[in-house]
Amino acid sequence: MFGNGIPAVLALATWVNVLLIVLAVVVVILIVLMVVGSKLQKKQLAQKEQMDAMAQTMSMLVIDKKVMRLCDAQLPKEVMEQTPKYMKRSKIPFVKVKIGPRIMTLMADPKVFEVIPVKKEIKAVVSGIYITEIKSVRGGSIPQPEPKKKKGLFGKKKK
Repeated sequence: MFGNGIPAVLALATWVNVLLIVLAVVVVILIVLMVVGSKLQKKQLAQKEQMDAMAQTMSMLVIDKKVMRLCDAQLPKEVMEQTPKYMKRSKIPFVKVKIGPRIMTLMADPKVFEVIPVKKEIKAVVSGIYITEIKSVRGGSIPQPEPKKKKGLFGKKKK
């Protein structure tokens, strides 16, 4: 305590007090983000294990592939009811395939979607309606995607 009855903490300059409060808020936010992130990571691992358990290798003929909205993909009603509202408007990679006598629309992992050849027969790992990886392509090897070159700040403006 100082001679005038003010505690030592309050006698600091106001900018120091503001800085301490901001620092405390940032620390609290970081702790909350760490806790939420660890919960989401555990949930993602559980979902991945479940998808791996249901995975099966199928031979299919790829008819077409597109990136479109979930509501435009003509998926079964059960799938549409189970998806969250925010996912219905986002664009997702879809692949139209022929498995045996049936023509189906499947969702694909974005990394796998880039290398799926159109109008070719492939063997792919499918979990439900989700293509997780390509095992082989009939009549050739799995095409590797070309790395996209990044343009600089001035390269984007020139067209």
